[in-house]
Amino acid sequence: MLTPQKPPLALIIAAPRGFCAGVDRAIQIVELAIEKFGAPVYVRHEIVHNRFVVDMLRDKGAVFVEELDEVPDGLPVVFSAHGVPKAVPDKATERGLAFFDATCPLVSKVHREAERQVEAGRHILFIGHVGHPEVIGTFGQVPDGAMSLVETVADAEGFVPVDPDNLAFLTQTTLSMDDTAEVVSVLKRRFPGIQGPRGEDICYATSNRQSAVKAIAHACDALLVIGAPNSSNSVRLVEVAEREGTRARLIQRAAELDWAFLDGVTTLGITAGASAPEVLVRELVDRLAERFVITEQEVETKRETISFKLPRGLEIAA
Repeated sequence: MLTPQKPPLALIIAAPRGFCAGVDRAIQIVELAIEKFGAPVYVRHEIVHNRFVVDMLRDKGAVFVEELDEVPDGLPVVFSAHGVPKAVPDKATERGLAFFDATCPLVSKVHREAERQVEAGRHILFIGHVGHPEVIGTFGQVPDGAMSLVETVADAEGFVPVDPDNLAFLTQTTLSMDDTAEVVSVLKRRFPGIQGPRGEDICYATSNRQSAVKAIAHACDALLVIGAPNSSNSVRLVEVAEREGTRARLIQRAAELDWAFLDGVTTLGITAGASAPEVLVRELVDRLAERFVITEQEVETKRETISFKLPRGLEIAA
């Protein structure tokens, strides 16, 4: 009896993809804290938005909690890569907890810019998604009422400032470049004197991954993004592909793959959000190889060489 022949499937794999320098650093901080202090080490919120990574660190001795009150006295705690309000490290200091801040340095840059704009007497319009940890952390850097959230073009059109001559805008680091540009365009049209950030707020990794998807989308019948549904940068990659006219879907693991999604697909694009490790990309390729004869092509649009220093107290452990 003849075995049915597998159909061919060409894979176009975007690069850059997967882990960014901020995620690498955050994971390393948790691992080094466990190595230095022993388990358990507490982590406030998911260190990054990826279940595989969280489970891996939990197996090593990390305990994930929502609030600082859940951390027992005398045990170390790590703050997630998304950043925290100032009140959190202040409270940890009051309790005498050893803490390590895994906030991505590019998010910290936004925090410092927020402080500078408020000190200059400007009200900040922060472009971001309500409820996202990065948004909560940034709002927590300045006094209540010093910042207003703008999510959409409609929000930008409808915002009524108390003092239109003293405004600034900042953005969440993981937004869609195209959507954010539209919102910023409206703000600049309505408020010509509005002050923007000194440099681009949307981080290099978010921008690079979106550009890589744009580079391959038109050559693909469909595209899969590996990432978590609560990962802003991963969700944006799906939106970027769809905006380019390509069917796209977000999956966390290869096991979530819906084979029906591949009906009629002969060329499939693959990428991964900045919190998704490369092992999950290989896992997906292996699963696809169960039903298809695979050919792989990687399309690299930019080489990433950025790395970030570790916090004091963990450099020696490294």
